[in-house]
Amino acid sequence: MKIALYGLHRGSSADPEVRVRRALLAEEAGFEALWVGDHIALPVEDSADPPDQPRLEAVVALAHLAAVTSHIRLGIGVVVLPQRQPVLLAKQLASVDFLSGGRLTVGVGVGYVEPELRALGVSPAERGARTDEYLAVLRTLWDEPAASFDGRFVAFDGVIQRPRPVQRPHPPVIIGGWSPAAYRRAVSAGNGWYGWDMDVERTAAELAELRAATSRHGRPAELGELEITITPPGRLDLDTARRYADLGVHRLVVQPSSMDGTEIDDLIRTTGSTLIGRI
Repeated sequence: MKIALYGLHRGSSADPEVRVRRALLAEEAGFEALWVGDHIALPVEDSADPPDQPRLEAVVALAHLAAVTSHIRLGIGVVVLPQRQPVLLAKQLASVDFLSGGRLTVGVGVGYVEPELRALGVSPAERGARTDEYLAVLRTLWDEPAASFDGRFVAFDGVIQRPRPVQRPHPPVIIGGWSPAAYRRAVSAGNGWYGWDMDVERTAAELAELRAATSRHGRPAELGELEITITPPGRLDLDTARRYADLGVHRLVVQPSSMDGTEIDDLIRTTGSTLIGRI
């Protein structure tokens, strides 16, 4: 079981010196990866997260973490793909993978915050179609020696991006979300699937949906096993972590109950001593 840490982009971890100290502490404790989230412009009202809490942009945050760490992996959980220009995003993510020596994991989702999507020029009705197309754009630019693409939202011909990602053919792509479309993307085209804030019972139910989606859509043999990543709600004990493992979960991305203050420091210390290497 891999144990990753979520949150070194928000709240008190937005401070540069604090986040460097915490990143190094997590690397020393044996965490497999550092994951960050992605919101660019939250609405002042009716937001699930505090809109005025400091929150670093995800790709910039990962580039900074890549520079101050040496071997811990780096992940986005998840980038809101339809609100990103995919040709630019392909370059940014390839650059992070190159500069980190091949440590990047790319989680993607369709997004759900309508004011944020609209602020970035995306109709919520188009987010699924954009996600499918933008995933194809990323792979084309990462995989092809000279790339061309003719889609509904994006078109280019005979362009090239260098350097390529260190990980070939591209960094692992993990699909987030609970919709039938998300299951389809995960099993037919993703390296993994990510469930956010899910207890053991909810995880079991979602994994059953993924198995059903695999039966409906099939899974290309070259993709191998679908890697399952879950962020549990609240603090995680060893027995509960083992229950996730028994379900077939490959990675748990733990989060503090508060992104402010020093709770994340305690989470890093206790997780390192009680969970890592024991599951």
